[in-house]
Amino acid sequence: MKTIQFREAICEAMSEEMRRDESIYLMGEEVAEYNGAYKASKGMLDEFGAKRVIDTPIAELGFAGIAIGSAMNGNRPIVEYMTFNFSLVGIDQIINNAAKIRQMSGGQFNCPIVFRGPTASAGQLAATHSQAFENWFANTPGLKVVVPSNPADAKGLLKSAIRDNDPVIFMESEQMYGDKGEVPEGEYLIPLGVAEIKRKGTDVTIVSFGKIIKDAYKAAEELAKEGIECEIIDLRTVRPMDHDAILTSVKKTNRLVILEEAWPFGNVATEITYQVQSQAFDYLDAPIVKINTADTPAPYSPELLKEWLPNSDDVVKAVKKVMYRD
Repeated sequence: MKTIQFREAICEAMSEEMRRDESIYLMGEEVAEYNGAYKASKGMLDEFGAKRVIDTPIAELGFAGIAIGSAMNGNRPIVEYMTFNFSLVGIDQIINNAAKIRQMSGGQFNCPIVFRGPTASAGQLAATHSQAFENWFANTPGLKVVVPSNPADAKGLLKSAIRDNDPVIFMESEQMYGDKGEVPEGEYLIPLGVAEIKRKGTDVTIVSFGKIIKDAYKAAEELAKEGIECEIIDLRTVRPMDHDAILTSVKKTNRLVILEEAWPFGNVATEITYQVQSQAFDYLDAPIVKINTADTPAPYSPELLKEWLPNSDDVVKAVKKVMYRD
């Protein structure tokens, strides 16, 4: 094992795959000359050259379309968005072309493409730069959605995403790029659609994904001091979702709390709630609790933002609620 930053794990995954397959290239704003807005492509221009590491204009719709067309013709592009907030400019290409071309062409065209970049809030970036769209993309048949929470998962999942023959939305976080973690030496892949139990427990299941899962870990440590053992599941892949992992855990703990940084209406937690109540209702000893952001645009004020975001205290309260200890 070696210890590297999240951004280095992303860079290693892309570089290893580009060495393996010459049809893979990276394109996006500032990915080349500037080494990436978050330095996640550092050194790649020097190694692979300007034909495979391509700086684009500020034109997300345009370069998304170029990448999709090239994917239909045998390439395997990686498209970096400086933030997924900017993907809304190119979302027509993602939803109406990348996600649908395989079906609409009767299987004549695949679209092996990865759209990657940071999602959700990252401090005082205000309403239009603090949005989480995991559920938007996951709602679309034809797309796979991956949201890793640590360097090791990021590298293994990104390599699998690049090799996948369908479009993958790969969502990171500006606040995680500097995170350090142990990563296996050498080649390894993590299959898409497989969740992982990050902490074993017997009293309550907490399901989360992405950077907000850190608040679940913090809450679990506090609750352990009171004799409550939480089992934490990291979804890793939002779509396809590993329902079996969630259901198996809930059947053991009989309680479920879901932590997600997203608006509360119609989000990933809503889907998990439906699946559990429809397939494991008789195992539940308490109503499911989901923890989300406030149902407003993200505020700029640091004090308001603190109240807007879910946190470990919210998780502690939710767990005590389902344990009838509030």
